[in-house]
Amino acid sequence: MKKDIHPTYYPDAVVTCACGNTWTTGSTKTEIRTDICSKCHPFYTGEQRIVDTEGQVDRFMKKLQARETYLADQQAQEDERLSPTRPITDLELGARVEKTLAEAGITEVGHALAKLELGEAAILEIKGFGRKSLADLKKSLRRLGYELPEAAQAISV
Repeated sequence: MKKDIHPTYYPDAVVTCACGNTWTTGSTKTEIRTDICSKCHPFYTGEQRIVDTEGQVDRFMKKLQARETYLADQQAQEDERLSPTRPITDLELGARVEKTLAEAGITEVGHALAKLELGEAAILEIKGFGRKSLADLKKSLRRLGYELPEAAQAISV
Protein backbone atom coordinates (compact mmCIF):
# COMPACT_ATOMS: atom_id res chain seq x y z
CA MET A 1 0.00 0.00 0.00
CA LYS A 2 1.28 3.49 -0.81
CA LYS A 3 2.05 5.87 2.02
CA ASP A 4 0.37 9.30 2.51
CA ILE A 5 -2.36 8.92 -0.13
CA HIS A 6 -5.29 8.32 2.20
CA PRO A 7 -7.14 11.19 3.92
CA THR A 8 -6.96 11.57 7.67
CA TYR A 9 -9.77 9.76 9.48
CA TYR A 10 -11.32 11.46 12.52
CA PRO A 11 -13.22 8.93 14.69
CA ASP A 12 -15.00 11.63 16.71
CA ALA A 13 -16.09 14.19 14.10
CA VAL A 14 -18.93 16.45 15.30
CA VAL A 15 -22.09 16.68 13.17
CA THR A 16 -24.27 19.76 13.78
CA CYS A 17 -27.80 20.12 12.39
CA ALA A 18 -29.56 23.42 11.67
CA CYS A 19 -32.12 22.53 14.36
CA GLY A 20 -29.34 22.43 16.99
CA ASN A 21 -28.99 18.67 17.35
CA THR A 22 -25.37 17.40 17.51
CA TRP A 23 -23.75 13.95 17.52
CA THR A 24 -20.38 12.39 16.84
CA THR A 25 -19.40 10.03 14.06
CA GLY A 26 -16.33 8.99 12.08
CA SER A 27 -15.40 11.09 9.05
CA THR A 28 -12.56 12.58 7.05
CA LYS A 29 -13.68 16.04 8.23
CA THR A 30 -13.51 17.27 11.80
CA GLU A 31 -16.82 19.15 11.65
CA ILE A 32 -19.90 18.54 9.48
CA ARG A 33 -22.93 20.85 9.18
CA THR A 34 -26.27 19.62 7.87
CA ASP A 35 -29.66 21.24 7.26
CA ILE A 36 -31.88 18.38 8.44
CA CYS A 37 -31.54 15.34 10.67
CA SER A 38 -33.70 12.57 12.13
CA LYS A 39 -34.82 14.89 14.95
CA CYS A 40 -36.32 17.49 12.60
CA HIS A 41 -37.12 15.61 9.35
CA PRO A 42 -40.90 15.47 8.66
CA PHE A 43 -40.73 11.73 7.94
CA TYR A 44 -39.51 11.00 11.47
CA THR A 45 -41.41 13.72 13.33
CA GLY A 46 -44.78 13.24 11.58
CA GLU A 47 -45.04 17.01 11.21
CA GLN A 48 -46.45 18.35 7.93
CA ARG A 49 -44.08 20.95 6.53
CA ILE A 50 -42.23 21.58 3.31
CA VAL A 51 -38.53 20.85 3.49
CA ASP A 52 -37.01 23.22 0.97
CA THR A 53 -33.27 22.95 1.43
CA GLU A 54 -32.28 24.03 -2.06
CA GLY A 55 -35.00 26.56 -2.82
CA GLN A 56 -36.89 24.18 -5.11
CA VAL A 57 -40.29 25.53 -4.08
CA ASP A 58 -39.17 29.11 -4.72
CA ARG A 59 -37.75 28.16 -8.12
CA PHE A 60 -40.98 26.38 -9.02
CA MET A 61 -43.07 29.37 -7.94
CA LYS A 62 -40.85 31.70 -10.02
CA LYS A 63 -41.29 29.46 -13.06
CA LEU A 64 -45.04 29.36 -12.49
CA GLN A 65 -45.20 33.15 -12.19
CA ALA A 66 -43.07 33.55 -15.32
CA ARG A 67 -45.45 31.26 -17.23
CA GLU A 68 -48.51 33.21 -16.06
CA THR A 69 -46.84 36.46 -17.09
CA TYR A 70 -45.95 34.97 -20.47
CA LEU A 71 -49.54 33.78 -21.05
CA ALA A 72 -50.92 37.19 -20.04
CA ASP A 73 -48.50 38.89 -22.47
CA GLN A 74 -49.52 36.48 -25.24
CA GLN A 75 -53.21 37.23 -24.61
CA ALA A 76 -52.54 40.98 -24.63
CA GLN A 77 -50.67 40.64 -27.93
CA GLU A 78 -53.55 38.64 -29.40
CA ASP A 79 -56.06 41.24 -28.25
CA GLU A 80 -53.89 44.03 -29.69
CA ARG A 81 -53.49 42.13 -32.95
CA LEU A 82 -57.27 41.97 -33.51
CA SER A 83 -58.01 45.43 -32.12
CA PRO A 84 -60.42 47.55 -34.16
CA THR A 85 -58.32 50.61 -33.26
CA ARG A 86 -55.33 49.24 -35.15
CA PRO A 87 -54.08 51.80 -37.70
CA ILE A 88 -54.90 51.11 -41.33
CA THR A 89 -51.19 51.57 -42.14
CA ASP A 90 -50.49 48.21 -40.44
CA LEU A 91 -52.29 46.51 -43.33
CA GLU A 92 -49.47 47.57 -45.69
CA LEU A 93 -51.82 48.39 -48.57
CA GLY A 94 -49.56 50.94 -50.17
CA ALA A 95 -49.13 54.69 -49.80
CA ARG A 96 -51.73 55.66 -52.42
CA VAL A 97 -54.46 53.42 -50.99
CA GLU A 98 -53.70 54.47 -47.40
CA LYS A 99 -53.85 58.14 -48.41
CA THR A 100 -57.17 57.59 -50.22
CA LEU A 101 -58.66 55.85 -47.16
CA ALA A 102 -57.33 58.57 -44.83
CA GLU A 103 -58.98 61.27 -46.96
CA ALA A 104 -62.26 59.35 -46.66
CA GLY A 105 -61.89 59.28 -42.84
CA ILE A 106 -60.89 55.61 -42.61
CA THR A 107 -57.77 55.62 -40.42
CA GLU A 108 -58.41 52.49 -38.33
CA VAL A 109 -59.29 48.89 -39.15
CA GLY A 110 -62.59 49.29 -37.27
CA HIS A 111 -63.61 52.07 -39.68
CA ALA A 112 -62.84 49.85 -42.68
CA LEU A 113 -64.81 46.94 -41.20
CA ALA A 114 -67.77 49.23 -40.51
CA LYS A 115 -67.68 50.43 -44.13
CA LEU A 116 -67.49 46.81 -45.34
CA GLU A 117 -70.59 45.95 -43.30
CA LEU A 118 -72.51 48.25 -45.60
CA GLY A 119 -71.31 46.19 -48.57
CA GLU A 120 -68.62 46.48 -51.19
CA ALA A 121 -70.43 49.29 -52.99
CA ALA A 122 -70.07 51.57 -49.96
CA ILE A 123 -66.29 51.32 -49.92
CA LEU A 124 -66.01 51.39 -53.73
CA GLU A 125 -67.73 54.80 -53.68
CA ILE A 126 -64.55 56.28 -52.23
CA LYS A 127 -62.83 58.25 -54.97
CA GLY A 128 -59.58 56.56 -56.01
CA PHE A 129 -60.44 53.24 -54.33
CA GLY A 130 -61.01 50.47 -56.85
CA ARG A 131 -61.52 46.72 -57.05
CA LYS A 132 -57.81 45.87 -56.70
CA SER A 133 -57.55 48.02 -53.59
CA LEU A 134 -60.66 46.31 -52.20
CA ALA A 135 -59.21 42.87 -52.89
CA ASP A 136 -55.92 43.87 -51.22
CA LEU A 137 -57.82 45.27 -48.22
CA LYS A 138 -59.82 42.06 -47.77
CA LYS A 139 -56.71 39.90 -48.20
CA SER A 140 -54.79 41.91 -45.60
CA LEU A 141 -57.66 41.79 -43.12
CA ARG A 142 -57.99 38.01 -43.49
CA ARG A 143 -54.20 37.55 -43.22
CA LEU A 144 -54.18 39.38 -39.88
CA GLY A 145 -57.08 37.27 -38.58
CA TYR A 146 -59.96 39.73 -38.83
CA GLU A 147 -63.42 38.34 -39.55
CA LEU A 148 -64.94 40.07 -42.56
CA PRO A 149 -68.61 41.10 -42.36
CA GLU A 150 -71.09 38.94 -44.26
CA ALA A 151 -71.92 41.76 -46.67
CA ALA A 152 -68.25 41.92 -47.70
CA GLN A 153 -68.01 38.15 -48.25
CA ALA A 154 -70.20 38.23 -51.34
CA ILE A 155 -68.43 39.30 -54.49
CA SER A 156 -70.51 41.65 -56.60
CA VAL A 157 -69.64 42.59 -60.15
